[in-house]
Amino acid sequence: MTDEKDPKKESEGKAAKPADDSAASDKKEKPAAKTADKAAEAKSVTKKPVAKKPSAKKKSKEPETPLAQSWAMITATSIWRSIFRHKLPDDKRSRAMAVLSNVFLHLQPSTTKKHGVKFRFTWGMGGITLWLFIIETITGVLLMFYFHPTADLAYMDIIDLAEQDTLGVMREMHRWGAHAMVITIWLHMLRVFMTGSYKAPREFNWSVGVILLVLTLLLSFTGYLLPWDQLAMWAITVGSNMGRATPFVGHEGPGAALLASGDFQAITASSDVRYALLAGTIVSQATLLRFYVLHCVVLPLVVVILLAIHFWRVRKDGGISGPH
Repeated sequence: MTDEKDPKKESEGKAAKPADDSAASDKKEKPAAKTADKAAEAKSVTKKPVAKKPSAKKKSKEPETPLAQSWAMITATSIWRSIFRHKLPDDKRSRAMAVLSNVFLHLQPSTTKKHGVKFRFTWGMGGITLWLFIIETITGVLLMFYFHPTADLAYMDIIDLAEQDTLGVMREMHRWGAHAMVITIWLHMLRVFMTGSYKAPREFNWSVGVILLVLTLLLSFTGYLLPWDQLAMWAITVGSNMGRATPFVGHEGPGAALLASGDFQAITASSDVRYALLAGTIVSQATLLRFYVLHCVVLPLVVVILLAIHFWRVRKDGGISGPH
């Protein structure tokens, strides 16, 4: 016997399948809808309302002042650009280029170490000594216009300068500046010694500094005679007498006899270092003129040259040395 299929059941089965499919699709759609709702909620929580930026209105350019226009015209000229080749430094590169292209700024490095700018490390004695030397140079040049290096007029010129208000202050600035310069250069040398800044590779610069110290003392010594009073004359007499006891170059010093050959004396009272310093055997008009030239021309020129070498070596040796 063959089973006959019931058409009613078949129709019911066919009708039931779409219902089951729709139920399964509803089940699949429900998780998707839940995830979409969660994502929408998360977006609504995390998303912040973006405030609209106000439309920036173009500012009208303010008219430049006559001073600003003149400055712009000056800085645009070829002469200005030939002297100042770079703009005002606003970063490391422009700062370095501005320093390297300027003869005055080139004396110092474009960057320096932290300890180099600490006052408790350097005491600022080197810079103070330099500024005192500049003050001495300016006031000394101005005093040269009113001073006569002669035995008849030198003392009277000093008296006249003291009676003038402006020139009297200038002369006192020169005098006290000289005393202060001697003190500051000694303190500078003490600081260099105590911090070990004379060690390698700075031995040469230490030697230059020692020579500058001696020249500073000679500047003070030669300037002491220029007032041409009793104190100055006898102070120079006592100081120059030390020269004749100098080894090998003083006729009373050790070693002078070694330079003698029979009756020939290489070092005598009229050929030793004291005679060269005083331009004679006693303090006289020739001594005053010689001290004036040494004080105003020879020694300052040598000091300027050695100062340039000194600052140059500070740069080449890596700036101000650190503590040792």
